This record gives sequence, structure tokens and C-alpha cells, in this order.
Amino acid sequence: MKTHIRNSEVPLEQVAEGLSRQIMGYDTDLMLVRVFFKKGAIGTEHTHTHQQVSYVEKGVFEVNIDGKKEVLKTGDAFVVPSGTLHGAVCLEDGILIDTFSPMREDFIK
Repeated sequence: MKTHIRNSEVPLEQVAEGLSRQIMGYDTDLMLVRVFFKKGAIGTEHTHTHQQVSYVEKGVFEVNIDGKKEVLKTGDAFVVPSGTLHGAVCLEDGILIDTFSPMREDFIK
């Protein structure tokens, strides 16, 4: 497990149109991911068993959690309970900092 991580050494992975991510660090219990969005990019609605807390590092997003939509801006955050349908639409180029517990094994395969 790496304990000191430099942004410049972490690869950027393209995951969808206008959407890329950097897996900044993880162990079996926790994962931190930076997700880069271009304006108009969509984080398609989905569910997973992991608990998630996300922080809006930059930009403006319409975030939908279990059918409730809110516009969140730089400095805001949101919580996604395990098994809850959620997604986001980027309204202005932005970055989300996503944390997951436990870590997302599907992200590192």
C-alpha cells in the first residue's frame, strides 16, 4: 500500500465522454477518487453497495440522490447511502472528490 501519493504520478483514466478519474489512494476499507467532468458530462445514475461521500472541489453539478435533485457548487458535498440510486450532471466544468467505503474493487480491475 502506497502511503504518499503525488498527483503527477497518478494516471488519469477516461471513463466516459467528458469524464475521467484518478484513483488517489485506497485500502480495503476506504478509497479516494478525483473525478473530472467537462460541462454537460453525465455521471449516469447507478447504485452500488458502497457508502459514498463526495465533495465538489470545483464546478457546478446537478446531483440526483434517490429522486431528489439539487444544484451543488464548489465547497458543497453530498452523501450517498449504500444501495441508493444516484447520478450527476455537470453544469460547469468541475471536479468531484469521491470517497467510498469499502473501496471500489471494480475501479482497480
